[in-house]
Amino acid sequence: MSTRLAKGGRLIDRAKPLNFTFNGKPMRGYAGDTLASALLGAGQVMLGRSFKYHRPRGLVASGAEEPNALVNLGRNNRHEPDQRTTTTELFEGAEATSQNHWPSLEFDVGAINDTFYRFLPAGFYYKTFMAPRFAWKHVFEPIIRQSAGLGAAPKEADPDRYEQAYDYCDVLVVGGGVAGLAAALTEALAGKRVIVMEQTAHWGGRAPVDGGQIDGQEPEAWVAAAVETLSGMANVRMMLRTMAAGLHDHGYAIGYQSVGEHAADGRPRHRLWRVRAGLTITASGAIERPIAFSGNDVPGVMLASAVRDYLVNWAVSPGDRVVVVTNNDDAYRTALAVQAAGLTVPAIIDAREAATGELPELARARGIKVMTGRGVAKVLGRKSVTGVEICAQAGEGGVIETVACDCVAMSGGWSPVVHLWSHCGGKLVWDDAAAMFRPDATRPPTGAAGEPLARVVGAANGLLQLGAIMDEAGIPAVSEAEAPLMPVWVMPAGAKEKLKFKAFLDYQNDVKVSDVQLAAREGYESVEHTKRYTTLGMASDQGKLSNINGLAILSDALGRPIPVTGTTTFRPPYTPISFGAVTGEARGELFQPLRRTPMHGWHEAKGAHWEPVGLWRRPYCYPKSGESHRTAVNREIVNTRTNVGLLDASTLGKIVVKGPDAGRFLDMLYTNMMSNLAVGKCRYGLMCNENGFLSDDGVVVRLSEDTWLCHTTSGGADRIHGWMEDWLQCEWWDWKVYTANLTEQYAQVAVVGPKARMLLEKLGGMDVSKEALPFMTYAEGTLGGFPARVFRISFSGELSYEIAVPANMGLAFWEALNAAGEEFGVMPYGTEALHVMRAEKGFIMIGDETDGTVIPQDLGLGWAISKKKQDYLGKRAQERSHMTDPKRWKLVGLETLDGSVLPDGVYAVAEGHNANGQRNTQGRVTSTYYSPMLKRGIAMGLVLNGPDRMGEVLDFPADKGAVFKAKIVDPVFYDKEGEKANV
Repeated sequence: MSTRLAKGGRLIDRAKPLNFTFNGKPMRGYAGDTLASALLGAGQVMLGRSFKYHRPRGLVASGAEEPNALVNLGRNNRHEPDQRTTTTELFEGAEATSQNHWPSLEFDVGAINDTFYRFLPAGFYYKTFMAPRFAWKHVFEPIIRQSAGLGAAPKEADPDRYEQAYDYCDVLVVGGGVAGLAAALTEALAGKRVIVMEQTAHWGGRAPVDGGQIDGQEPEAWVAAAVETLSGMANVRMMLRTMAAGLHDHGYAIGYQSVGEHAADGRPRHRLWRVRAGLTITASGAIERPIAFSGNDVPGVMLASAVRDYLVNWAVSPGDRVVVVTNNDDAYRTALAVQAAGLTVPAIIDAREAATGELPELARARGIKVMTGRGVAKVLGRKSVTGVEICAQAGEGGVIETVACDCVAMSGGWSPVVHLWSHCGGKLVWDDAAAMFRPDATRPPTGAAGEPLARVVGAANGLLQLGAIMDEAGIPAVSEAEAPLMPVWVMPAGAKEKLKFKAFLDYQNDVKVSDVQLAAREGYESVEHTKRYTTLGMASDQGKLSNINGLAILSDALGRPIPVTGTTTFRPPYTPISFGAVTGEARGELFQPLRRTPMHGWHEAKGAHWEPVGLWRRPYCYPKSGESHRTAVNREIVNTRTNVGLLDASTLGKIVVKGPDAGRFLDMLYTNMMSNLAVGKCRYGLMCNENGFLSDDGVVVRLSEDTWLCHTTSGGADRIHGWMEDWLQCEWWDWKVYTANLTEQYAQVAVVGPKARMLLEKLGGMDVSKEALPFMTYAEGTLGGFPARVFRISFSGELSYEIAVPANMGLAFWEALNAAGEEFGVMPYGTEALHVMRAEKGFIMIGDETDGTVIPQDLGLGWAISKKKQDYLGKRAQERSHMTDPKRWKLVGLETLDGSVLPDGVYAVAEGHNANGQRNTQGRVTSTYYSPMLKRGIAMGLVLNGPDRMGEVLDFPADKGAVFKAKIVDPVFYDKEGEKANV
């Protein structure tokens, strides 16, 4: 039985006891404990149940690789499932409950699955539940859904706060062990900006536990001195409790920091770091591998390194009688640590035929029995270890001797943690002598210019002995010499099927040696296919303990070398990240923050009725007291067309595109030419996606020889900017183009109407005459004391100026326009008036006339497609037969015979019915309004052969049996010649 030792424990503070509960049972640990060490110290060996067979599970490891000891932590709004006890620091009042059982941990009905293990091998779900068909929905699926998952999902909102942060450095060192600290010292002393991330709460890694000497000091003393030096350097940031989750292209690393875990002091719980590093040094260490033998999942069977971690770091004994099972010298350190703690080591079972190294000889000198050429046939016990049956490693499992024990410490060798190296393309090489995949220094992950993005040091580089690790950094160090290991993947080597049925590889998902061998027999030769067929490495530990053993067994079953089989893909994050950290502050009202223009408060004070436009809120209209929205819209339209109106157009997208290749880039983005646009001129442009469908439109302005300003729709600015960057970064990465979204840097006001010029002339400061500022040109200057860009463009068909001023001057400029325009009858107008006026002119609106299936040619916009250039995004797609089909619906105007307003979105019916019994259709309404200028309803729509059918009358059925009759007309209803805009 596990227990807390009376003395020792280098990481705990016995003066600070902490109370916690497990399944409601009160327990006590100490400050510095992990939840795992506290549970083990309290005598709790069984901590959960496995996923498929519901077998009893206890601790295997002491770090992030732990697959078994996951618990529900907290309750109500603090409830969090699947928390790894080995990485959870103990805190006062912690409430933990075990998972994946019913009705209790000790008695679990689901354990009946283990009785039928022969009928539930890998992939059984692909071969069952086939019949009868009705049973899937009513029987199988409900049972499977009820059984799925481990912990209980939280049901209440998370009350904690999370945040995100950004940093950069010359060198990012991942891992705070002796190799990482040595590398950080070298780089920092060279004057480089260094960040060191260590995922645990302590510096030093394994060295303080495993012993030796570094530069004449004990490892713990050397670590303390190194940390003190680094912490005192201005160019170094030291970060404990920070896991490097992933390394991506261009030196982009993600860090996951625990800040105020379980602290109610206002600090964020977690912080997600985005770091740009010139070079990343991975000093992430190595993970000890288990050995596959029958019963290696019984609670009390642990990694040898974990046993000594619990002994040395937390003064916890996993058992009074510890049998060590190994194929290497390192595990002998565990036997010596157990004995030094006053406990018993009945035997060291070494699979090698001879064990003559320094550590084995030291164990023998201490009176520990060493049995070479032996293996474990079977572990005895179910809910805890009671003994082991010993056999010849070369045999089939015939029992030679039975040894009573309550803990088994196993070691199958070590695997370097190569995840970060592999995330961004670093390659691995198989080291046959050490039986490990390690980084191939000749094939590192590289940047755009071919420079290495990362290098590896220490155990992560396959250097497992202290002397070799520190020698790499030029620091003298010594530890006991170790003899080579002997690769052992299954114990015994000739184990029969009965033993392999209970020899586990993936503890959480219950994947056994027999499952991987079955996958090989059934044709799953790819390690990736085997992974998915058996679920090997798909548990929450992502195969940290199981993958190498599994692929070695697969290789053996297929009769080919391990490197030929290869590894599965290493994907970030290295360990799970909370959804809260990924979200950061973007939750509640900040999830999609409402965007407001600089004049928002003014609109609100004037009683504006709001319309959502993307994430913006724009005035729909400004109703006066007792006035309906429709009446207000009509008033705003009439005033704008007869006097002068003001529109807050600040929401329009404003993206600057700059660089030697900017013109070339815009020629590919837009359907027409932009590279030949003269400086100071404006041009209307269309953007299509690669499928040829119209995506956005707007006016492009050439500001200088190498700079263009692209206006987009209000809801499209972020999307279009992302679209631009997607092409620049992924396809045309060598083009010299810079883009910036300046939408919120400028307030923009449309001054519209016959008296617009008079209003601006009253403000003074710029010549806005037709001669000085012709239609579709722009000028910069000072208008009424405000620095301004003035664009002579119109979306209403009236004389119009769109004026951009710095955002912090937007409100003052707006108020100045209102004050100066009082004598001209100035009046603000909203988005609905804007829509009606553009429809009167036959101008399209993205999202109304387009729906993701419409091309420019459908809208009569062929004039905006250049005949001079060979290509643009969507050009080839528009040449497909479906896109050139003469039966595509085309844009037309529609007028009801009685002057009424057509309902929005109604369809024009044709003769006959389709296969579903519905009326055939020949068109639909895209925009429909009442025009106060024309005093009748107007509409735009897409109609089959529409432009060739002028004057025809179509039927538009609507609700309650109503049928609207509308005539096909020209889509331009007002000022067809365009004289009013060009005065």
